[in-house]
Amino acid sequence: MPFDAVVVGGGLLGTATAYHLVSAGARTLLVDRADAGRATDAGAGILSPETNGRDPDAWFRLAVEAVAYYPALIERLRGEQAGDTGYARCGKLVVAVSDDELEPFAQARRLIFERQKQRGLPRADDLHDVTAAEARELFPPLAPVHGAIYSRIAARVDGRLLNRALRTAAEARGLAVRQGSVERLVIEGDAVTGVVVGGETVPAGAVAIAGGAWSEAFGKQLGVTLAVAPQRGQIVHLGLHGTDTSRWPMVNAFRQQYMVAWPDSRVVAGATRETGSGFTPHTTTAGVRDVLAEALRVAPGLADAEVREIRVGLRPLTPDGLPVLGDVPGVAGIFLVTGHGPTGLTLGAYSGKLVAAQMLGKAPETDLSPFGVARFSSPAR
Repeated sequence: MPFDAVVVGGGLLGTATAYHLVSAGARTLLVDRADAGRATDAGAGILSPETNGRDPDAWFRLAVEAVAYYPALIERLRGEQAGDTGYARCGKLVVAVSDDELEPFAQARRLIFERQKQRGLPRADDLHDVTAAEARELFPPLAPVHGAIYSRIAARVDGRLLNRALRTAAEARGLAVRQGSVERLVIEGDAVTGVVVGGETVPAGAVAIAGGAWSEAFGKQLGVTLAVAPQRGQIVHLGLHGTDTSRWPMVNAFRQQYMVAWPDSRVVAGATRETGSGFTPHTTTAGVRDVLAEALRVAPGLADAEVREIRVGLRPLTPDGLPVLGDVPGVAGIFLVTGHGPTGLTLGAYSGKLVAAQMLGKAPETDLSPFGVARFSSPAR
C-alpha cells in the first residue's frame, strides 16, 4: 500500500513529524531502527530559551516558538490519553560559581536581558537577578555564587516519556510502524517516490529523514552535504533518598553542563560534549568523572547522592550548531528534520510540526531558511 508519507527515524524528531502528519489525516509509515544511543533517550529536556546566552538569534527565535508550543501539545496529548510526558514548569537558575565565570556570566546576562527588553517578555517577575542567598534557597545543594539569574517560567520534559506519548497518540490515529532500516531512497528523475526497507520498496508521496546522528548516510544519494555528526553526551542520574526535590529549579553554570531536578528525589547532572566520539554510545571513566566533578563544583551539597543511572546519547551535531530543517533543493518530496545537537528536546516537537506541514504542501509558519541544508554546500545533482 502506498503511503502519503514515510518518516525515517523513531526518535523525538521523527515521532513528532509522524504524529503531526497522521493528525492531519496523512497515511504515514514510521520506520524505526531503534539505534542504541539515540539522543532522545538521554536528553535533559531543558525548555528555557529565555536564559540562553550562547546561541545565535536564528536558534533563539525558533526555540521561543518551540517552547511556546509545548503547553498546547501537552494538553492535546493529555486529551488523547497518550500517557505522561514529564512536562512541568520548574524554573531555572543561571549562576556564576567561580571567578573565571564572572565574565561569561556578565556577557550572558547582557544578552538575556537585552532579548527580554526587545521582546517585552518574559515579565520582570518571571526573569530577574536573584541574590546568592535566594539562589541557594531555591536549590539548597548550591555552592556560594557570585551572580545568579532566575527564570520562573522555565520548564522541563522527559524525552523518553514524550516520545512514547507521541507514538501512542499517533498509532491511535492510524500510524503504521515498521522496525528496520531504510536501505536507500527510491528516486525517479528529480523526485523521491519511496524507500527500500528490508529489500522491499515502499511507495510514498513524501519522505522525511529524521535519523538523528545517523542522518548523514543519506546525503550522498541526495547529492548534498548533510553535515550531521555524532557527539557523545554522558548524563548521570543522582538519587537523594528522602529529599523533596520536586520544587528545585534547573541549574546552569558556565562549563557547558547543567542539573535538572525531578520529583522522585532525583537530580540529573550532565552532560559531556564529546565531539568526534563516533557511533560509540558507551560510558567512559573520564566522562563520568567530568560530569560528577562539575556537579559537585556547582552543587557540593550533592556529595552524598547515590548514582542511580548513567545514560549516553549521540547528539546529531552540525558545524554551526543549528538544526537542518526543510526540503532538499533539486529533489522533490524529500524533507530533513535532523541536526538538533544538544537542543533536540527543546526544538524537536515543534520542528516535527513545521516539517510535517511542509510535507503536506503548506507554507511553514516560521522562516526555515536559516536551517536549510543548502548552507553546507550546493546540490551536486
